[in-house]
Amino acid sequence: MKLKFCLLIFFLNCLSIYSQSIKKVSRDWTSITQSIDVKTNTKIKFKVVASVKVITDDDTAWAGIWARVDTKDHEAGFFDNMRDRPIKSNKWQSYEVEGTIDSNSNRLNFGGIALNNGKFFFDDFKLFIQNENGTYEPVNIDNSSFESKILKNNIIPKWSQGISKGKRIQVKEFNVSQSEDTNNGKYSLLIEGSGITPPQDSVIGNIEGTSPQIGSMISMLEDLKSRVENVVKNLSQHEIDHLHDDKANRIGSLIMHLAAAEAHYQVFTFEGRGFNEEEKKKWDTALNLDQGGRDTFKGHSAKYYLDIYNEVRAKTIAELKKRDDKWFAEIQESYGWSNHYCWFHVMEHQSSHLGQILFLKKRIPPESKIELKKKLNG
Repeated sequence: MKLKFCLLIFFLNCLSIYSQSIKKVSRDWTSITQSIDVKTNTKIKFKVVASVKVITDDDTAWAGIWARVDTKDHEAGFFDNMRDRPIKSNKWQSYEVEGTIDSNSNRLNFGGIALNNGKFFFDDFKLFIQNENGTYEPVNIDNSSFESKILKNNIIPKWSQGISKGKRIQVKEFNVSQSEDTNNGKYSLLIEGSGITPPQDSVIGNIEGTSPQIGSMISMLEDLKSRVENVVKNLSQHEIDHLHDDKANRIGSLIMHLAAAEAHYQVFTFEGRGFNEEEKKKWDTALNLDQGGRDTFKGHSAKYYLDIYNEVRAKTIAELKKRDDKWFAEIQESYGWSNHYCWFHVMEHQSSHLGQILFLKKRIPPESKIELKKKLNG
């Protein structure tokens, strides 16, 4: 009985560790990936070939083959995802991406990408790399035509989801399955995207109920906020709380800092004053950061910080809509700044810290995993 109980605990622990290894995210695209290590002393070419077709009523939907070369010094190598020549045809066709690897190349990643709503079919992937004579030689790709059964949680045998080797990712808006609509063999891979609301075309201004300059500012503020949100919304607790070094700030604290700075410029431009005592208590730690911010802003989800940020932004938009371009030109005498310049500063402040967040995000180490090393003796 005791042994059965131990086995049950071991089994449940394994299930828990397995489920935690799959990261669920929300976004308007998904991808599949295989990776190989590459080593060459000279610059040579490679090409990835696959058959693809797309069935969709969404004008913004498209598919592509993609390839990325990772370098030994972690700098950007070759990259192409066919964004400039998106696949939208509803008939099977063969497409290819051709690139280069050199002595600084470390890994070649390749696969397919699907964006927005529709049915995206992939089949018959092939990889070719030049030999020393310049002749393209085929490289074996496991499950290249997706004949192996799709596993639980949308896991495709031999393929990763995301853009890195070994990543277990589920994008909520996409489902994967095998299809008998095929270009080669019995099955193809079908990726179906649904429930995705494509963002509006990139336009500055044209905000209903605003004067021209106010409308332009609101649209730019919102564009930058959406970029911040897209970068951080799927981060785990480990990622949002990671501290790069003793001089850095956590990503969560930087989102709070953006909200605090915007709240400051609200009272400064809309009311002509600084923070009162109650507002200082609420915002000063986030505004100043340093050690106080490192000690205070941790243990919360990305949603917690984004909700605060969005609440502040809603007030900004509501107040700006009450004003016009004439108010924008007025000077705040204590700074000698126009209201327009103050809100330009809020906008570029977002941009500055977005760059910092991107820097920190790329340097977050993997979360340490629990390893079960003890063996059960029968």
